Amino acid sequence: QHSLFSVFSKFGLLYSVRAHRNAAVAGPGYYAIIKFYSAGDAGRAQHACNGQRLFQKSPLKVCVCTKQKGFQQQVLALNSNRCQELANHYLGFNGWSSRIITLQNVSGFDDENGEVGRKLQKRSVKYLCAVEVTLPNHGVCTRGVGLGEADVENSEDPLDFVTATRRVQKLAAGKALSSAFQKILLVVLENGKVAVEYYHTQEEPTDSLTEEELKGLVQVNELPLEWFDLEEEVLSDLSFDDELP
Repeated sequence: QHSLFSVFSKFGLLYSVRAHRNAAVAGPGYYAIIKFYSAGDAGRAQHACNGQRLFQKSPLKVCVCTKQKGFQQQVLALNSNRCQELANHYLGFNGWSSRIITLQNVSGFDDENGEVGRKLQKRSVKYLCAVEVTLPNHGVCTRGVGLGEADVENSEDPLDFVTATRRVQKLAAGKALSSAFQKILLVVLENGKVAVEYYHTQEEPTDSLTEEELKGLVQVNELPLEWFDLEEEVLSDLSFDDELP
């Protein structure tokens, strides 16, 4: 797996590298699933590496994945760590910045609305976060909102409550950062230069609100669930293009 990463990372930023043993009926050996962020990088890697002896005696067969059933109907957002990885790679560590505008405790709102069936011995912790992402070299500024929630198993233990609160705050901030990055479109040119565009498919109220208005988001008791859908790993149901270049 380390050898695969070393070879293929030369062609571009890698999302993941997974190596697996072949099934018993296929004979001894391994196969791997390598994910690039860029389809162009993946194409160049396939063209250069297919049929080559990269780090083993026998030639390596490299095919491009052409279909993933899990992503046909829904495009899931990258989580905050992946967003930061992309931004650092294409924009540089000093090419972008983020800050938390507001982080609010919204615990208990469901109870006020008459939630039924919650166990009395459990205490729910819920935080709402608004984050601003700025790309100064490109004049782009976006905002995102995230919601984090967890149940405290032992509500009488102060340590459990503090630990859950810190975890939920971090989760809300990560989702808000991911939401802000969803509106940033990176255009990578053939010469390696990167252009940035502000991209959105619907009206974005968080970008037009003032900071004072954003800090009043505690009054919001219903948010669209699609704001908080993050990526999921789907490594099954893959089909590959077996044609050689």
